[in-house]
Order: sequence, then structure tokens, then C-alpha cells
Amino acid sequence: MVKKPASDPTRRSEKSRRAIYDAALALVGEVGYPKTTIEGIAARAGVGKQTIYRWWSSKADVLLEAFLDLSGQTGGETYAIPDTGDLAADLKAVLRATVDELNDPRFERPSRALAAEGVVNEALGREFVTKLLDPSLRLYVERLRAAQAAGDVRPEVDPRIALELFVSPLAQRWLQHTAPISYEYTDTLVDYALHGLAPR
Repeated sequence: MVKKPASDPTRRSEKSRRAIYDAALALVGEVGYPKTTIEGIAARAGVGKQTIYRWWSSKADVLLEAFLDLSGQTGGETYAIPDTGDLAADLKAVLRATVDELNDPRFERPSRALAAEGVVNEALGREFVTKLLDPSLRLYVERLRAAQAAGDVRPEVDPRIALELFVSPLAQRWLQHTAPISYEYTDTLVDYALHGLAPR
């Protein structure tokens, strides 16, 4: 009699975790944050409710972790802003990667649902900013500070305010559907932010 190999609990746990991520993101994109429940996520993922509560204390925790994982799958791990010595080119490259992510259907629907809920749910909004947005914004601050050290940005400029000149318009256009987002659009944002509107 051939003995079956013992199943690997680590592998089984990772498979369950992946199923939970996928279920949570799919559900929040389909029914919105308020109607997404731990029970619904568990049923869709094919796991017991207790499995989810073993790893997370709330649906917000599940979704935020699923988003961090999704960012890795959709290219988020490449978001370290390059420093080639050409600030405009570096900013354009990372904003083009952001356009790709925002236009990716896997990211877009759940991201819109969470962003909308974050406006009315202050606690979720704070977590969304702290865990997902702030780490990305810190990368912009670091790149702008390096540009200041190189003499490419005026020393008195506040990098945290400066980054809003190109990040905030992109977020607003995407959230409000006022117009499509594209590489041409984000390239133009960088040019306007770095060179201003006055005649050169």
C-alpha cells in the first residue's frame, strides 16, 4: 500500500488566503463596501468564517491587505521611483505605471468602492490613507528631496505640497470620471507642475 504524502498546511493556508483576497476584492467591486460581509467573503472563497477571523479582525482588514497584495500583482512593486537624474522622466514613468494600475479592471472596481466608502467612513478612510496611500506618497517626497539636493527643485519648496500638483489631479479625474486618464495626461501634469504656467 502506497502511503499518501501528508498535505502541507502552509500551502493550504496560502491557497485559502489567496481565495479570500480574490473573493473580498470581487465582492466589494460588485456590491460595494457596506454590503460586503465576512460571511459573503467566506462563502465565495469556499472557506469557513472562522478561517477569516483567525487571520483578520474585520472586513476592512481583509480588504486592505488584499489591496496591498493586488498592488504587488499589478505592478505596485515597481513603484520605487527611479532616480536617473532626470526628474521629469522619472515622475512621468511612475505616473504612467499608476495609469496602468488605475485602468486595470482588477484594481479599478474594488478601488473605487473602497475610495467611495472612505469618504463617508472616517475610520476606513484613515486606514486606507495610512496603509495604502501614504507609503506611495513618501516615495514621491523622497524623489523630490533628492531633486532638491541636486539643485533641480528650489530648496524652499515643500515636497509634500509639490507632489499634489500631479498626484491630486490624476486621482480626481479618475474618481470623478471627468475625462479619461492617459499617459499624455500625466506627462502634461508633470510638465505643468515642474515648469509652471508663466512664459519661459
